Amino acid sequence: MGAPGPVNPVILFDGVCNLCNQSVLFIIRHDPQRKFRFASLQSEFGQQQMQARYLNTTQLNTVLLLHNGKIYQKSRAALEIVRRLNGLWPLLYLFIIVPPFIRNGVYNWIARNRYRWFGKQDACSIPTPELQSLFIS
Repeated sequence: MGAPGPVNPVILFDGVCNLCNQSVLFIIRHDPQRKFRFASLQSEFGQQQMQARYLNTTQLNTVLLLHNGKIYQKSRAALEIVRRLNGLWPLLYLFIIVPPFIRNGVYNWIARNRYRWFGKQDACSIPTPELQSLFIS
């Protein structure tokens, strides 16, 4: 599958989470320049990236954004992602002024309940052929 270019931000997400998969499709719809690349946290690439950053590879309850040598997690990753989307979505970046302990508290509450509220798949989704180049295996 496609490899990230030197400037492509990479989003690592829970590949079996329905909310996460729908979020990836939302990002793709609002990223016509195809800036982002994607990989599941469960993938070999995702596991390698987590290990390289000393993150727990069994804790798959966060979204990670890798960009320009930096790693963003949880609410900060979500805000950095919307900041790069088209349309009015970058306005949500204003939530950066909310203290991280509050933002991440809300993020953690959603993450804890995401399977119950949105469901879960048995395996990671397979991207359609036209989107496959955006995914790293």
